[in-house]
Amino acid sequence: MKKKFYICKKNIDFESEFLIMMKKNLESKPKRRHKHTISFNDKEFKVIGQFVSKYKIKNKSKFFREAIIATILQKAEEDHPKLF
Repeated sequence: MKKKFYICKKNIDFESEFLIMMKKNLESKPKRRHKHTISFNDKEFKVIGQFVSKYKIKNKSKFFREAIIATILQKAEEDHPKLF
């Protein structure tokens, strides 16, 4: 059930608290300042398009970021020094 927000004296305090909370949430996320461009050949591009369609991925940038970071973390875990 969604709460309706009314602009009147009674709800101003609640709205201002809500806006402060939203601002804090936006500020807590690190900003992405470093861009990197990649290129795909026709076959790679087609495969990516099929995958995105099949799994209904709405944000390809997020998907690429998560896939790259997951691969890096997995490789780092495999490469860490072992005592025994």
